[in-house]
Amino acid sequence: MKEREKREMGRIRTDLALETKEKFEEDQVEIRGVVIEENYNEEKDIKTTVVKIETENGAKTMGRPQGIYITMEAPNLSVPDEDYHREISRELARHMKKLLPEKGELKALVVGLGNREITPDSLGPDVISNLHITRHLIQEYGTLGMGETCVHSVSGLVPGVMAQTGMETMEIIRGVVEETKPDVVIAIDALAARSVKRLNRTIQLTDTGIQPGSGVGNHRNGLSETTLGVKVIGIGVPTVVDAATIVQDAMSHLLDALEEQEKKEFLEEMITPSLHSMFMTPKDVDETIKRLSYTISEGLNLTFAKAEA
Repeated sequence: MKEREKREMGRIRTDLALETKEKFEEDQVEIRGVVIEENYNEEKDIKTTVVKIETENGAKTMGRPQGIYITMEAPNLSVPDEDYHREISRELARHMKKLLPEKGELKALVVGLGNREITPDSLGPDVISNLHITRHLIQEYGTLGMGETCVHSVSGLVPGVMAQTGMETMEIIRGVVEETKPDVVIAIDALAARSVKRLNRTIQLTDTGIQPGSGVGNHRNGLSETTLGVKVIGIGVPTVVDAATIVQDAMSHLLDALEEQEKKEFLEEMITPSLHSMFMTPKDVDETIKRLSYTISEGLNLTFAKAEA
């Protein structure tokens, strides 16, 4: 078997910086230029991991741009518990405020990436549906007309996917950015996880932007400060997992008695490249996406609830 094919077969996809970090730890590889902070809130049952990629070497090793990656792991995030989801929304708002530009009245463009017709990919559009949009009200009545002296301007956009529009997502967003001139773009999208246990139970925030279609390996032009000329914050939830991941995890349990190298070689021989084009999602994804989208939108609504004069 060719070496390139072997590498392809052994490839397991993840969009989470946390899982990339864990893979290096498993292989006992030191990552220079990367700082990791972990915190567990026992009362709320939320584990937060902050991965800061501070150098070019760290970025090259991690295969991700320099910046901050905040991962919130909440085991009950897929459970219909309103009180628990309210806590997640508050935590999300707290982290968001740290990533936003420091400005009294912000103009934010929130973009819901994905395809509303495909449930695991509809997270972004669903978030926009529950978002408190204020830009048009401020333009029409002013901040005083809304009963406040200082209000953040929030606008929303659902650009769809190339198969629906015939245009790159970045082209659409860049046009809106040039016209509305926001201070920050917040892009929400579905991601892919390496671990099944993180499906619909994890939220990643990053100040490095986002890659549309990354959840299913369909990479489009990235949304970042470099491509849009404005700060971009990415919010993602893993809603799918690579089929090869499930096969590898199941087979690994059967092969625990083998030496590590023998196990790796066996898995590379057995996992065919076709599995890497297949993605799995839980059967209750419809209800789960609805809850997740509401939780994220409420977190954003709290983030922009009131500007400081």
